[in-house]
Amino acid sequence: MTTPGFAASIIDGKAVAAALRAEVAARVSTLPFRPGLAVVLVGDDPASQVYVRNKDRAAQAAGIAARTLRLPADTTEAALLATVCALNADAAIDGILVQMPLPLHIRAQAVIEAIDPAKDVDGLTPVNAGLLAAGRPRLVPCTPAGVMKLLAAAGVNPAGARAMVLGRSVLVGRPMAALLTAADATVTLAHSRTRDLPAECRRAEILIAAAGRAEMVRGGWIAPGATVIDVGINRRPDGTLAGDVAHAEALAIAGRITPVPGGVGPMTIACLLENTVLAATRRRAART
Repeated sequence: MTTPGFAASIIDGKAVAAALRAEVAARVSTLPFRPGLAVVLVGDDPASQVYVRNKDRAAQAAGIAARTLRLPADTTEAALLATVCALNADAAIDGILVQMPLPLHIRAQAVIEAIDPAKDVDGLTPVNAGLLAAGRPRLVPCTPAGVMKLLAAAGVNPAGARAMVLGRSVLVGRPMAALLTAADATVTLAHSRTRDLPAECRRAEILIAAAGRAEMVRGGWIAPGATVIDVGINRRPDGTLAGDVAHAEALAIAGRITPVPGGVGPMTIACLLENTVLAATRRRAART
């Protein structure tokens, strides 16, 4: 059911991300060293090329020394692992990010596990994932961290709220559920096999859509006044972008909602920069 004349408040991820990037740049300007970030790109996936270029520009603008290593698509797993090991040993590098997806002949998990947890600015190594699950987060995956900052900026307190995370990926869904749990929300982690998924979504006061399916969440799935965070970014046949939420329908139901693009995406890069500075300062403190 829609409410005539009602429109949800838009959570401006661009503005929140710009403020965070400015905070990171201010922090970097006070450091007696320049944090270093290495991004490894294997192959020529067009979307990955764009993401890596944006990360490089944002890092440079924040005063972080960004180094992008572009490897051919036929790079062997052994060669990629050797590259990661070399970056682990490089004192000038504080953060390592291997851009996903990788070519099919390379095991992504093997590469992730090779990254030094102290330099794991994507928060995906078993050590960092385990610390998050144990309630002792060190480096947290960038997208879930960004979602938590968007909720705070929108004045949404998860404590005591019913929260639904739609999607159970190790990159977004599972760490997102852990962060919301740590923030004292009552969390449901749902997926495509959840029974009566629309009804489950309607119970949520905070709905995080991260299923990777364009416009999967319809307006009728959303509780009136709920906060909806759309993590999805899907390309339609005509080249335009769509989130995991049917945005036009959701606008007439939700209380707050993120747009696609311009919502969660900018936060992911901003949180990557923040993680790089955190990793840099912690590594140097550990040496003293």
